[in-house]
Amino acid sequence: MPEPGPSPVQPSVADAAALVGARTRLTQSASDGGTTSDFVPRSSEEGNAVVVGPMLPALERILRGPSGLGTAGLHLTRREEPPTPGEPETPVEGTPVPGLYHHPVTQPDPVRVEEVSRRIKRWAVDEVQAYPPEWEDQFDGFSVGRYMVACHPDAPTVDQLMIATRLMVAENVLDDCYCEDHGGSPVGLGSRLLLAHTALDPLLTTREYERSWAESLQSDAPRRAYRSAMEYFVQQATPSQADRYRHDMARLHLGYLAEAAWSEADHVPEVWEYLAMRQFNNFRPCPTITDTIDGYELPADLHAQPEMQRVIALASNATTIVNDLYSYTKELESPGRHLNLPVVIAEREGVCDRDGYLKAVEIHNDLMHTFESEAATLAAACPVPSVLRFLRGVAVWVDGNHYWHQSNTYRYSLPDFW
Repeated sequence: MPEPGPSPVQPSVADAAALVGARTRLTQSASDGGTTSDFVPRSSEEGNAVVVGPMLPALERILRGPSGLGTAGLHLTRREEPPTPGEPETPVEGTPVPGLYHHPVTQPDPVRVEEVSRRIKRWAVDEVQAYPPEWEDQFDGFSVGRYMVACHPDAPTVDQLMIATRLMVAENVLDDCYCEDHGGSPVGLGSRLLLAHTALDPLLTTREYERSWAESLQSDAPRRAYRSAMEYFVQQATPSQADRYRHDMARLHLGYLAEAAWSEADHVPEVWEYLAMRQFNNFRPCPTITDTIDGYELPADLHAQPEMQRVIALASNATTIVNDLYSYTKELESPGRHLNLPVVIAEREGVCDRDGYLKAVEIHNDLMHTFESEAATLAAACPVPSVLRFLRGVAVWVDGNHYWHQSNTYRYSLPDFW
């Protein structure tokens, strides 16, 4: 069982003092039919991030952390700026998708990467027996320590980084074993997902059947990993943060089921249908816990605001298309037909593979621009310290996710379309 951890951080006084005015502005904006069209960012060629116009001050507030009365303790590390003339730039392994809109990140702290990598392997192999010895090279190649340190550079401790890392590995174990190429199958997936979900959202039943359910949580690697990772998580999370995560995992499982149904029927969905599936089968459970990992809480009512939900969904959708683009060649080389956005576009819109891929890049860029403009608008309308901090945390996660995909040359390579 996990050792007891520190109590979750409660909302700050600065948050409470700013809530009334922020809610009023959000409500007024909605009733006035407010639009984000004046905040649309623009990018230069080759995917370099360039933001101009009215959006800049609000976006800078997100990227550089909150400021003002009561926020001194919330000022976080800035995202990486372009190096000054004469200053050496640390190269990033791998090549970014040409034309992909993204932001560079600071290289992850190598000391933290090494420690997280050591701890997560011990947990995965020894504590929950998630991977057999013959999968060790694939586990090492996943580079999950580098992934999570890049996505959560402001986590106060390695212990808090480990919360996100265990959850990420548990989700990956389930995907591999239930859905993908390590024994996965669309047949019977719904039953397996439901039973695994009870490791996150415990079954409440009679004593007669409770023991059988508890024993079932040890019956396979996904359930063992889910149960253990969730136990560590709830020690650091508030009840609302834990419930938020359970909800997002249910969304994820629903997306898995849609994709499995298409696989069983050998059906290629329309592009809009595929994007709808990807809004559920995406990375959302990961950035949505950024406040837990960084040691504070975005209050539940602010998290539930439609404007915040749009920002989280847009960020999660964009990051998932990044995965489609970088894993494209890997999936083409795998047995069977793997649905990803370029494949669906090519088949449904009758274009060649290259044009399908390039259109997927455009869709990603549109989603990223909309995410950033919506985030900037929300930051201006609701400048509550925890809101600004959370928006920045999501933006940093988006960038860290791209960095990991670009730099993980063990797993990914780009198609020869340029």
